[in-house]
Amino acid sequence: MPDIASDTVDSPQRKRPKPGERREQILQALAGMLEQPGAERITTSALAAKLEVSEAALYRHFASKAQMFEGLIEFIEHSVFTLVNQIIERETVHAVRVRKLVAMVLQFAEKNPGMTRVMAGDALVFENERLQERMNQFFDKLESTLKQSLREAAALDSAAAPTADAQVRASVVTAFMIGRLQRFSRSGFKRLPSEHLDASLALVLS
Repeated sequence: MPDIASDTVDSPQRKRPKPGERREQILQALAGMLEQPGAERITTSALAAKLEVSEAALYRHFASKAQMFEGLIEFIEHSVFTLVNQIIERETVHAVRVRKLVAMVLQFAEKNPGMTRVMAGDALVFENERLQERMNQFFDKLESTLKQSLREAAALDSAAAPTADAQVRASVVTAFMIGRLQRFSRSGFKRLPSEHLDASLALVLS
């Protein structure tokens, strides 16, 4: 997401933001506030103060705070699944592909702590329930992608039940990723998702 521009207050001395720029500023500010370890529930009042605008100015761009969080979720979905598609296209060895997919998701979270709180659900606890449902769908889609690669890998290894095997493994891998994201968020971003990743994946995928 683009950085917040310095001209966050409309005044005669400052240029008005270009169309869409203020919306990006709001989302960037929200993500930045989520990066603060131990941050409480973020209010629109606090977000407006961060941007030095009125709450009414926020609602000119988003109908509700839930829509602001949906904007962050859309960024997560687009960023992660763009990279997922690139990995699938470039990596033909299924076992390696799965490791790269997991590493990519965890590295994305590590580089975007505020987004991690959304992915882990910690930032959504007191928000509209549809937001958590959407993040659940995100992980369901990710799990389905992993299952496909794991099924193909199991078939190549002549597994007796490649589909069932892949379903179990994909579920375990997805739970592993979610657990790493939750630990990262709840440790105040001290326990990195990529900690001992190769060794951990060797155990999970063994």
